[in-house]
Amino acid sequence: MTWTCRSFKLDLARPLVMGIVNVTPDSFSDGGLYYRPGEAVARARNCVNEGADIVDLGGESTRPGATPLSWQLEWSRLEPVLHILQRELPATPVSVDTYHPETAARALGMGAAILNCVYPEASPAMVELAAQTGCGLVLPCRTEADFAAISARLPGSVRASGRAVDPSQLLIDPEIGFGTTREEDLALLGSLRRLAALAPVCVGVSRKRLVKKLTGEKTTGKNLGGCLGAAVWCALAGASVLRVHDVRETRQAIDVARALDEVHPMGGLA
Repeated sequence: MTWTCRSFKLDLARPLVMGIVNVTPDSFSDGGLYYRPGEAVARARNCVNEGADIVDLGGESTRPGATPLSWQLEWSRLEPVLHILQRELPATPVSVDTYHPETAARALGMGAAILNCVYPEASPAMVELAAQTGCGLVLPCRTEADFAAISARLPGSVRASGRAVDPSQLLIDPEIGFGTTREEDLALLGSLRRLAALAPVCVGVSRKRLVKKLTGEKTTGKNLGGCLGAAVWCALAGASVLRVHDVRETRQAIDVARALDEVHPMGGLA
């Protein structure tokens, strides 16, 4: 299976790693580390050098209690980073994590290949942009009913743009840790195989509250092992894209699990 993201055709035969670059001062795990454009660009380069298949830029924190931003402020954070990345990393697809159509349109104009939309309310506008540009599209989806609603929107984009979103452009995200309890997150993870039968799945459990709860480790920055265990499990359960902070370690863990699975198949890491 191939994920179509404008000129990029990403092979989903193995799990892809999406490296997170938070261009924010207040993200829950690394707020402020990559807030300045030079720091964000260096982080993006490091993600690619460590094995990321995709770089995912976010200009607004989605942590609980974060203050919503105007699209103008969000874009002021992302624009200088995209300006450099389109020149320095032309062979790497860049994803933009946003729910503002204004930001999304401008990012696509500067070469972004993927829209990662975290709120369903914004998805009709994102679908239209995807229809216009052929970009990859990640939409929130937790149930078969959610997927039916998404699927119903895709043909509607024809009326406005003259073309529809091809199914090969679409990934779905169960949004682990977005306003959910531990039990709800575990139930969502348990539904990954069912969701993956509907469309390729992008999942992010990296540094989420769920991992801390499962490990019992209270110290910040000491849950890498738990995050890697969750990432490998998600890949085994059928996730096509893993959105992570620790790129090198996740890439190694997935590659080793995949190599072993080729010798002693357990399923899920085709």
